[in-house]
Amino acid sequence: MGAGKTTAGKALAKKLNKRFIDSDHEIEARTGATIPLIFEIEGEESFRRREAEVIRDLTAQDGIVLATGGGAVLNAESRAYLKSRGTVIYLRASVHSLLQRTSHDKNRPLLQKGDPRKTLEELTRKRDPLYREVAHFIVDTGRPNVQFLMHAILSQLGPEHGAVVAGASENKTADSASNAMMPPPSKSQVLQVDLGDRSYPITIGQSLLDNPEIVAAKIPGSRVAIVTNTVVAPLYLEQLNFTLAAAGKKVTTVVLPDGEEEKNWENLMKVFDVLLSEKCDRKTTLIALGGGVIGDMTGFAAAAYMRGVPFVQIPTTLLSQVDSSVGGKTGINHPLGKNMIGAFYQPQAVIADTLTLNTLPDRELSAGLSEVIKHGAIIDAPFFDWIETNMGKLRARDPEALAYAIRRSCEIKADVVRQDEREGGLRAILNFGHTFGHAIEAGMGYGVWLHGEAVGCGMVMAADMSHRLGFIDMATRDRIAAVVKDAGLPTVAPNLGNERWLELMEVDKKNEGGQIKFILLQPLGKTVIMPVPQDILLQTLAACTS
Repeated sequence: MGAGKTTAGKALAKKLNKRFIDSDHEIEARTGATIPLIFEIEGEESFRRREAEVIRDLTAQDGIVLATGGGAVLNAESRAYLKSRGTVIYLRASVHSLLQRTSHDKNRPLLQKGDPRKTLEELTRKRDPLYREVAHFIVDTGRPNVQFLMHAILSQLGPEHGAVVAGASENKTADSASNAMMPPPSKSQVLQVDLGDRSYPITIGQSLLDNPEIVAAKIPGSRVAIVTNTVVAPLYLEQLNFTLAAAGKKVTTVVLPDGEEEKNWENLMKVFDVLLSEKCDRKTTLIALGGGVIGDMTGFAAAAYMRGVPFVQIPTTLLSQVDSSVGGKTGINHPLGKNMIGAFYQPQAVIADTLTLNTLPDRELSAGLSEVIKHGAIIDAPFFDWIETNMGKLRARDPEALAYAIRRSCEIKADVVRQDEREGGLRAILNFGHTFGHAIEAGMGYGVWLHGEAVGCGMVMAADMSHRLGFIDMATRDRIAAVVKDAGLPTVAPNLGNERWLELMEVDKKNEGGQIKFILLQPLGKTVIMPVPQDILLQTLAACTS
């Protein structure tokens, strides 16, 4: 109730040139009594029988859009008719949203007794599995917006389809049309990061946050603390809370400010403040729900709290799904250098729900593509070829293309981490473009450039340097610049001044004995780590900055 079935149904009927019918209105027309009066005189059981008869009759008709009552799915025959005779759309909204929409409506008999919130929570618990059983697809309504709903629904329906707008219940809110479509879950894929007794799975798939079985299996313990930020929390925190509660877990939440500039000691202390005040013990599992900043800080907090507690990565950005959530690098920034304070600390699991990418701004998606490009450039030249060919699909958020890019990137990184967990040698190649990129981030001020933007530009600069040293030809250098540009990333670095560039690059974890070390291509798909003559470095800075 209150999910917007009538509003959406009327708009959809108009779009599809069909007749709109509301099953509650049909019951009132047949009986000559209002729904609250039927409930009061005959009781809910009698009302449900009348409702089932109406649904049986109406679903036999053609050319209609039917909005059912929220409890229509309680009748098994009604579920069968809905599923077999129409296309069923489950409009889903959070309990908070439903309360806001129904709090002043006296025509909802189920909400007139007791605590409305508890009533809605109980209805959600009972009905949500039934909605899922009959639904052909799910649309999260969030803040009611008819254009948003129509965009979501019509994206799933051909113009000749009939539609049944059914259901109403709990989970996440959604504030943009890009988050609206929720197709039925596809089969998930599981990769393994092989580190002996510290090995862990990476689960990749759609609708994983809605799956209590996966969540329960991958997140250990009965007590969890979710760390997220002010951008991700409105989108997914309530949904994850609901799923964890369904799996029998007690949940504490920490919501931090958003942004790379917030990856600092002060916000790390905020995590500890909540954990201590809530008396979280050593068996509490920390969950990182967000992008790379949240993942890095949560992992560092887990490594330090009570000298080490379990943690799980639930990355919600492309960059974190393909890179930062895998491998156990955790930490915070210092004003003098990025990621200079931290620890190697592996998660218990990574759960990458690819549907979270639907809410990602285009700029953030492009930032994530930089790490995808990196994996092809340093290790897998055929994958780089594939990225070049499929960049249009990736930027258009084609589900199959994104799923393959995420899986292949995770495979590459997992194999590198397996061979060199603590960056003693091989793993440093994953920093291709990062020496320049980190300097850009620090020099411009954290948050001005996104991490992926800085890395993308840094890869162009590293490719230019590789060409100047004779390691790759000009065509390869140009290919790298072109694919970075096609990803929507900057290819020209800011002019920080040579002295400032050198100062910033000298604060790099790869450096030894005061020498700046770079990851270079020799050729595409292979790398070499080495210091570079200063005249070559200055030539690259002159060529790639403005």
